[in-house]
Amino acid sequence: MNTLQRRTPFNLPIRVLQFGQGNFLRGFFDWQIDLLNERCGLNAGVVIVRPTSRSKAPLLDSQDGLYTTVVRGLDEQGQVAQSHRVISCVQRELDLSHHMAEFLLLAQNPDIQFVVSNTTEAGIATNTEDQYHDAPPSAFPAKLTRWLHARFEHFDGSTESGVVVLPMELIDHNGEALKDAVLFFAKRWNLGSDFEAWLQTACSFCSTLVDRIVPGYPSDEMPKLQAELGYRDPFLVTAEYYHLLLIQGPAKVAEMLKLHGSGLNIQLVDDIAPYKLRKVGILNGGHTAMVPVALLAGLNTVGQAMQDAQVSAFLKHVLFDEIIPALPLPADELTVFAEEVLRRFGNPFIQHRLASIALNSWSKFAVRVMPQMRNYHRERGHWPPHLVFALAATMRLYRGDVVALSDEASYLEWWRSAWERLDSGSLTVRDLISIWLAKKSLWGDDLSQQAPLVEALTVHFSTLRNGDARELINPIPANALKERI
Repeated sequence: MNTLQRRTPFNLPIRVLQFGQGNFLRGFFDWQIDLLNERCGLNAGVVIVRPTSRSKAPLLDSQDGLYTTVVRGLDEQGQVAQSHRVISCVQRELDLSHHMAEFLLLAQNPDIQFVVSNTTEAGIATNTEDQYHDAPPSAFPAKLTRWLHARFEHFDGSTESGVVVLPMELIDHNGEALKDAVLFFAKRWNLGSDFEAWLQTACSFCSTLVDRIVPGYPSDEMPKLQAELGYRDPFLVTAEYYHLLLIQGPAKVAEMLKLHGSGLNIQLVDDIAPYKLRKVGILNGGHTAMVPVALLAGLNTVGQAMQDAQVSAFLKHVLFDEIIPALPLPADELTVFAEEVLRRFGNPFIQHRLASIALNSWSKFAVRVMPQMRNYHRERGHWPPHLVFALAATMRLYRGDVVALSDEASYLEWWRSAWERLDSGSLTVRDLISIWLAKKSLWGDDLSQQAPLVEALTVHFSTLRNGDARELINPIPANALKERI
């Protein structure tokens, strides 16, 4: 079967440097850039940089940067909408273990206006090991600092050479967090006060909020899709119809992206905080809490979880009885949003694999779920039972016998060692729980001092260690389940 290949030469000027080659950016941001090129004359090419060199998957260059996005779901009128689009804005993909020189040469390109990233919540981090001349440094902010400094030097610090940075990692104030991380490396590497001033004045680090479910490659459907499309595309990505990109930044960004008349749900806002609380708490928090429970119940996709009476009921308890009461926003607005989220989760076209959502579970749980657990505990005097169970299920998932785990190396090693000690009898479940909750680097403080939390987790984890999650879902104490969609 044919594969995608360009029939015309690369002719788009490079305007976007993108850190992250994953499903989300390709099915969300690059899809939007491609539409802006067509509808509004943005005329923007994208160069993708792999933020790490761990992936051994082929580069998009193997099919000239082309790939297919299949969009399926319900439109604003509730009608079924389905379309596919060959994305052509990507011009190159670089793996810095092989393409460091090309990466730095891009810093000399005056056309580049935007830097975009999605490196998961764990990506915006600093360390004391990366050095300026490493090829490449390990941390994403270190790589970005190296590139920005090369640009600063080449253009002699001109204001016009500054870029708009749009981090799309799901952390609070992601723009400020990434700027702080870049400044950390700038100071550590003694790159000078002029460079630091250029970062502050010539570059705009904008906080963003992104919202779209992008399940990725639909393995089970590929024979049917390939027959419909008439070609084979190993980079094909599926996405839901709904999409939202909020940018907290200068007004010039709307003009730079040529948003007027685009028909895309991209908005510039003065304060992203309330939108972020709602989306991360309910949509992402719901995902993160449900995934380990659904996996331990033997399910594979979000759709299967929504069709499963026990797991869907568990999710509704999580959303309506525990997360919404813990968010400092109007309950009626949150309820409407949560009901829309449940409809999106139940989209029959989306085969969102639970294993994909489980990537970097610990950083996700700490950012997306634990703040609501703390708020609930602070306001009600006890810990939310379903979210506590979700935390125990996440711990059980790290035995590694249910799904292949992908997380920070230190976390994976800690759990590997912990399970060996549990099995040998040299570590008790209670001690394991206490040691893990005491990790201030993950949780922000020492949660092992919360005795009721330790006790509840010890009970759940002890049962989950050898039991089936289904045996435990229903007996969790909770309010009577309300009828929900």
